[in-house]
Amino acid sequence: MSQRFKDKIAIVTGAGCVGPGWGNGRAIAVRLAEEGAMVFACDRDLSRVEETVERAGALGASIVPHACDVTSSASIAELVEACIQRFGKIDVLVNNVGGSAAGGPVELSEEAFDTQIDVNLKSVFLSCKHVIPHMIANKSGAIVNLASTSGLRWTGSAQVAYAATKAGVIHMSRVIAVQHAPDGIRVNTVVPGQLHTPMVEVRLAKQRTGGDVDQLLASRVKRIPLGFMGDGRDTAAAACYLASDEARFVTGTEIVVDGGMVARCD
Repeated sequence: MSQRFKDKIAIVTGAGCVGPGWGNGRAIAVRLAEEGAMVFACDRDLSRVEETVERAGALGASIVPHACDVTSSASIAELVEACIQRFGKIDVLVNNVGGSAAGGPVELSEEAFDTQIDVNLKSVFLSCKHVIPHMIANKSGAIVNLASTSGLRWTGSAQVAYAATKAGVIHMSRVIAVQHAPDGIRVNTVVPGQLHTPMVEVRLAKQRTGGDVDQLLASRVKRIPLGFMGDGRDTAAAACYLASDEARFVTGTEIVVDGGMVARCD
C-alpha cells in the first residue's frame, strides 16, 4: 500500500459502525491509517470504534479513538483541541456522520426533521468551523464531506429531510471550497449510492422490509447498472483520493460512487 498520507494528521468523524463490516467511516479511517496518516477517529459511541482500531492494527497502522458528539460545537472544539495538542496540526478532515429518517413533510415529525438537520448538515458546518482556522494557519488542508445520491435524485423512498440535508452538504462544500481556495484548502464531496454496509442490515432492513435483509438488498441492486453493490471500501477509495495530493487541482466538486445509478433516468 502506498504512503500517500505519511506525516499527515487526519480527523474522521463517524469512524465507528453499528455492526461488523465495512461502513464508510470505518473504511475511510482504516485506509487513511494504512496509507500513513495518524488518524483521530471519533464517534459518539467509542465501542463502535473498537473494530476500526483493530482492523487498522492488523495492518500495522495506528488509529486514536476519541469520543465526540458532532452536533455539539463544544464537543467538536474539544476534539480539535485534543488533536492539535497531540499532533500540532490537522491536514485532513473527513465529515462522515449521517443517518436517514423515512417520511415526507406530512409523515415526518418536526422533531425528526430538526434532528436530521443537526446530524447531517450542521455537523459538517461545525466541524469546518473549528478545523478550518488551523488549516488556514498551515496554508493547506483537504476536507472531504460525505453526502448521498439521495441529495441528487429520488432513490426509492420518501426521506425528505435526509435528501435535503445531503443536497445541502454538496452545495455547502462547493461554497466553502471557493471561499477558502486562496488559503490552500480544498473541499470536495463523496456521494455514495446503494452500498452494502452494516447500517443496511442493522437499521434500513428494519425500516423498509420488516427486517428482511435479502429483500432489501435485492431491491437496491435492481437500481444499479453494474449489477452489484459496493461497500465502504469503495467510498474510502474516493475519499482518500480527494484527500490526497494527487487531487491537488480538484476542489469544489463531487465523486459519485454508485455503480451508475444516478446516470439512469428511470
